[in-house]
Amino acid sequence: MVTRPVGRHPNSYTLRKYGPYGSDLAQHGRDASPSALVGAVSENRRMPTPRTPPPEFSASSVEMVCRVLGEVVTGAQIPNLIAPLNVRESAIEKQNTKWKRLFNAVATAQNKQGDGRPLIRLITEVMNPVRFKSGADFDMTASLLDERLLLSGFHVAQDGKLERVRASATIDEAQRRADDLRAELLRRQIHPDVLRFCQVELLQRNYFHAVLEGCKSVAAKLRSITGVEGDGAPLVDKTCSLSSGPRVAFNDLVTEWEQSEQTGLALLMKGMFSTYRNPSAHAPKVHWATSRADALDMFTIASMLHRRLDEAVVREGA
Repeated sequence: MVTRPVGRHPNSYTLRKYGPYGSDLAQHGRDASPSALVGAVSENRRMPTPRTPPPEFSASSVEMVCRVLGEVVTGAQIPNLIAPLNVRESAIEKQNTKWKRLFNAVATAQNKQGDGRPLIRLITEVMNPVRFKSGADFDMTASLLDERLLLSGFHVAQDGKLERVRASATIDEAQRRADDLRAELLRRQIHPDVLRFCQVELLQRNYFHAVLEGCKSVAAKLRSITGVEGDGAPLVDKTCSLSSGPRVAFNDLVTEWEQSEQTGLALLMKGMFSTYRNPSAHAPKVHWATSRADALDMFTIASMLHRRLDEAVVREGA
């Protein structure tokens, strides 16, 4: 069973069942075959690649995958991406949001064929590594896809193709296996300047040094927007404290509560440096272990500070 293509309203689809299906997609080149699109590596051991096409994906799986893919493609790219599915869009369908256009194309092709190859082909097209600006961007998207695909027994490999793996029994297991730290970073809308400083450490799951680099990103932005040298608490005092002017103003500084907010944000910055940067810069890793949860919380704090700095007014001569 698959879903009826989606219209202008996201919840307007229903389920329907079709009779015998053809398999036209396989006639559009060898790359459309299951063996070309689906690898054979499992979580812990290699699994044989079945000769039969993968079964149809559920409506919810197709929707969630297309929502992720819609975030990494442009509307102008969609016609070329769905062309291998032998699906044409009408002028009205092109007015839909990106994920709905992808969803409708997969739904139409899957209904016609009766198997899961259309979604696999679309994922393989979109997840070609050359489409991504960095390895970190690719890995974050792959993690989000894996959270849904692992429930169906598939995983996005480093070359962008799908591998057959042991299917996860629960969502919790799928999230764990997908290394959902990077997916969680996206859900929390972690500031890109934080990720830019610590993406290598995150790829290595090195939370100890990731929090150190994340803290450095805040100090680096302070120096960049003010031209003031320094680091840590002394840098905050010279740029953000009321007694210093301040050079960086987070609000109009007129009312008592505005001045209180300014002081609070400066203290929060100093507290982050004292809590995360100083221990991780000087203490041995074995004595100051950093958990995944602590790293996520620190990145959230750093992101909020980055956004406030982005919106702050830098006052010359203060």
